[in-house]
Amino acid sequence: MIDPRRLRVLRALADHGTVTAAGQALHLTPSAVSQQLAALESEVGQELLRRRGRRVWLTSAGDLLVKHADAVLAELDRAEATMAAHADGSIGRVRVAAFASAIGQLVAPAAKLLRERHPGITLRITDAEAQQSLPMLLDGEIDLAVTMAYRAGIDEQTRVHTDPLYTEPFVAVLPPGHRLADRSEVAVLELADEPWIGTLPGNPCRDVVVQCCAQAGFTPRIEHASDDFTAEVALVAAGLGVALIPRTALPGAPDVVVHPIAGDAPTRRVFAAVRRGLEDHPRLAAVRSALRDRATELD
Repeated sequence: MIDPRRLRVLRALADHGTVTAAGQALHLTPSAVSQQLAALESEVGQELLRRRGRRVWLTSAGDLLVKHADAVLAELDRAEATMAAHADGSIGRVRVAAFASAIGQLVAPAAKLLRERHPGITLRITDAEAQQSLPMLLDGEIDLAVTMAYRAGIDEQTRVHTDPLYTEPFVAVLPPGHRLADRSEVAVLELADEPWIGTLPGNPCRDVVVQCCAQAGFTPRIEHASDDFTAEVALVAAGLGVALIPRTALPGAPDVVVHPIAGDAPTRRVFAAVRRGLEDHPRLAAVRSALRDRATELD
């Protein structure tokens, strides 16, 4: 019989690529991970891994077993959720990760609403960028992620359950005295020759901006980068470049010029995610409901 705990180890290895990284995600030593994988190969009677130095690759049998592991682990999570529901589930803690502007605009107000509705449920909130929170969710570090659509390639249909929360446009942020400051709106192409300020590589907001500029026919010359939108606005105010920033992420910014983007403005789609199988967990359902109610005000 296949030990489901070893399937979790195989899943972590497929996610992280090395025995050491899988062990860190599961809080196991590399030797313990190797032992679990060797035992799993013995259980299934097939070679699941090929090794070269520190790197390992899944064989075709390993790829096949990972697909079954996703289904088995989801069912185990579903069983846990069912038992929690049977035991009422009205008391407990939910670990939430969200990017900074979502914490201020969405999660904090939802936490207040949750406290009024379900005083026995507490939240532990962590600041995490969108590209960080889904891996944290799948590794079991958090229970719920508030994130945005991005290109990381995680199969949302089989591994996570999502709730759309709100969609918001990006706006153009220009330095004071900019040649386009008196416009009512700005076309992205008009900024093609400007120096740009953006988020760091890997941040999905950077992907949105780069794709928007590509559709306008140019590649932005990003000279300064920060994942902190307050820092981005300060750099714009200092005259170091222009930026596109999500509307709700824009801090109070009297020293810059903010304009809507002409035409089809780029947007970010924000959603809540839980591991598939836990969507009916009563504590998570309560948190998701509070987030959706607060999100209707943002939309």
